[in-house]
Amino acid sequence: MEDMNVIKLPATEKQASTKKRARSTTFDPEKEERTRKKHVQSLAVLGEEDGSVKLLEELVFGAEEELVDRLVEEDEERPGALLVEDKDEESEDESETLLQRHQTRGAAWVDEDDELEEEVDMKHRYRRDLMRGEAESTLSVQKLQQRMREQFQKSMGGTPSWAQSSSKKKTADEDEEEDEDEEDDMLRRTGNFVASSDCLPSGLLRMKKCLHANSARPSEDRLTTVQFHPSAQVVMTAGLDRSISLFQVDGKTNPKIQSIHLERFPIHKAQFSTDGETVIATSLKNKMFYLYDMMEGRVTPVHTVRGLNEARVKEFSVCPEGGALLLTGTSGYLHLLTLKTKEVVHSMKINGDVSGVAFSNDGSKVFASSEEGEVYVWDMRSSRCVNRFTDDGCVKGTSIATSCNGQYLACGSQSGVVNVYSQEACLNSASPKPLKAVMNLLTSATSLAFNPTSEILAIASRAEDEAIRLVHLPSLTVFSNFPVSNRKVVYRASCLDFSPHSGFFSLANNKGHAPLFRLLHYKDF
Repeated sequence: MEDMNVIKLPATEKQASTKKRARSTTFDPEKEERTRKKHVQSLAVLGEEDGSVKLLEELVFGAEEELVDRLVEEDEERPGALLVEDKDEESEDESETLLQRHQTRGAAWVDEDDELEEEVDMKHRYRRDLMRGEAESTLSVQKLQQRMREQFQKSMGGTPSWAQSSSKKKTADEDEEEDEDEEDDMLRRTGNFVASSDCLPSGLLRMKKCLHANSARPSEDRLTTVQFHPSAQVVMTAGLDRSISLFQVDGKTNPKIQSIHLERFPIHKAQFSTDGETVIATSLKNKMFYLYDMMEGRVTPVHTVRGLNEARVKEFSVCPEGGALLLTGTSGYLHLLTLKTKEVVHSMKINGDVSGVAFSNDGSKVFASSEEGEVYVWDMRSSRCVNRFTDDGCVKGTSIATSCNGQYLACGSQSGVVNVYSQEACLNSASPKPLKAVMNLLTSATSLAFNPTSEILAIASRAEDEAIRLVHLPSLTVFSNFPVSNRKVVYRASCLDFSPHSGFFSLANNKGHAPLFRLLHYKDF
């Protein structure tokens, strides 16, 4: 009986897994088809999302020609394709629409308290400066904001760029682009844009302070003379230290060329001859004067002059025609002597003492001013006085000068007034009226000098420090930037001169120096 009873044991784990695997490996065609379609759809979606990656792969690993062909075909087949210009116009239209929408868009919320007309006390110490009268003890918030905005713009010199609207910014950007284009155009061309005009402008004189002209050998005493050579780039200084020095002018080092010493002969005045080969020097109390031949390096003393009855020879002028000097004597006498024979050719006399002499540009006329305030015009060929007039408002004359172009005549007086006349009127009228009375000097006008282009008149007084002015003749106005205020450079000037082409200006002062200035408007020496 026991053998007949069969006991059913439970299946082992191995048997169970085998059965399970058998059941799972059963093939279901419909299910497989659904799974495959699902995978295809997922891949298609991934392919659409990663199109840029696919294009990058094609560009890197090849198929460039196929890609270009496909892009061309797509552009040709696309019915609504836009040109680049159309896209730009469309983008501009969209930006304008957005700008208008932004400008017309209302506030995100409205506070009822903001609409109330709140009054602000203007007497508070923080707002007191914004009041425009006692009546404005209170202001509304809106008016206060407007007042504060106006004050801010005034302090900033206008509306700052960050506070401008888009249209104003665009206009400003366009203006900046135009300026940059003009600058680029300037950089493409060669030339000097600083001195583009031949006419000297008024107002401010463009100049640069250089090393003193005599820095290589400063004078131990007061300088009495500074003069540029008529043809060479050389300047001469002379003074009471009994020496004459020549310097080469370069504006940087101004090296000394030569210096001569005249024993017991403090120099009152030294001048180049017309040809620039000789220097004439006179002293304070001597009848003798010296001639220095620069070509031969020879110094010749002239002890006596035939026909000259003067106790001393002090003031003189070099005749423009050359070879002759016009000596200023006592009691109103003027003596013309030749350098070749050292004798007086003829003499002229005016009423009173001579205070200054100036030649016309061609040397045919000479203007002599007297201490009584009168001006005499003499014809040099006939030795006749052709005109005589009184300097307007002058009590005592001190100096006189003529311009190189024959247009102007300047007369200085003891009161410091310098009258500028038309030279033609001074030749033909018995009472000419000055074109301008320059009243910038407060002490006696002792020195006058025109520049070679007749655009600048330099006036100075040796009675006071920094008493010097430069006058712009076309406009008859004084340059405002010379001398520099609160800076002592000039001191007391006793002689003024311009270089042959107005490139430099120098003066002799009481400190033994010859300050040198470069006039930047003029390009030549």
